[in-house]
Amino acid sequence: MKNTKEYLIPFIGLKLGKHHFEYQISNAFFEIFDYNEYQDSNIKVNVVLEKKSTLLELSFKHKGVVNVPCDLTSEDFDLPVKGGMKLIVRFGEEFNNENEELLILPHGEFEMDIAQYIYEMIVLSVPLRRVHPGVKDGSLKTEALTKLNELIVKEEKEENKEEENIDPRWDKLKQLLTDK
Repeated sequence: MKNTKEYLIPFIGLKLGKHHFEYQISNAFFEIFDYNEYQDSNIKVNVVLEKKSTLLELSFKHKGVVNVPCDLTSEDFDLPVKGGMKLIVRFGEEFNNENEELLILPHGEFEMDIAQYIYEMIVLSVPLRRVHPGVKDGSLKTEALTKLNELIVKEEKEENKEEENIDPRWDKLKQLLTDK
């Protein structure tokens, strides 16, 4: 992982109370983590750090768009993402980040790196299945969808032909079921 100096929060010099931090996330941020799922990204992250006498409470919120390929058509589109998470930071004997909502920092720490938390929050807010909005409402025109629509029409015609070639003796048997 590369340098994440701009995502370090030096909390030791902050007064008790709430402090606001704002970050603009682009693809350069995801390159730090060698993550290249997005063609482009433009996300605004707001972090509110509330410093108390014995602990820190962080509240993360993000909103923006990531450009991803559609899983059905492979067309790139801007997918809106938003979400949030909370993190409590306590002080203890040794560093411990096993719990996703609680971070324990050793006594004597004076700053914390929040880049990993921002990264996880954004990546987890993107759905696993990404479908272009044009596919859902039927307005997307691509070669792949045109070909799929042609194949669907052919299958329906073949089913109709099979129904027309039914032996007339079966009609008599069907009438027995409906005459009850």
